[in-house]
Amino acid sequence: MSDKGGKILCQGKHLRLVERDGWEIAERVAARDVVAILVITRAGEIVLVEQYRVPVRRRVVELPAGLVGDEKEGRESIDEAARRELEEEAGYVAKRFEWLTEGPPSAGLTSELITFLRAVDPRRVGEGGGVEGEAIRVHHVALSNVVDWLRRKEREGLLVDPKVWLALWFALSEPRHHATRNT
Repeated sequence: MSDKGGKILCQGKHLRLVERDGWEIAERVAARDVVAILVITRAGEIVLVEQYRVPVRRRVVELPAGLVGDEKEGRESIDEAARRELEEEAGYVAKRFEWLTEGPPSAGLTSELITFLRAVDPRRVGEGGGVEGEAIRVHHVALSNVVDWLRRKEREGLLVDPKVWLALWFALSEPRHHATRNT
């Protein structure tokens, strides 16, 4: 039985396949969910990260993001994970985080949820680049040029995570958006 119910069909170190109500569902073993962070600097730049992703065998442009609870066995809050991932991946800290939205990355495949946050008053404190074993490149891209920059990256053969496009909607169409989190 998985922690969310259902029969475990197989399990690896990081993922398990569960049968629930006739559906085969992918679940994470040690992590709860995912946090993705929209960072806009005072200079009007969006902070993006780029790294090689083994499942797609290509470099991918992404938001600073990561698993919630993977290092504290599920006892980590969304904000704690956001703080940790933002500094590890991008070299930034934030005064606080604003909740933007939450949803499934692939509702027919996984029980995982992604929470999107905006970093409030981000401040660079390091180089970022990730933890041991990660080779993350940090990019600062002017919001006024970000669509052209992303399209150029696609032409160069990189993938752009669709979460980046969602974050741009918040950054460009609702720059002063303030939502409240239902927790």
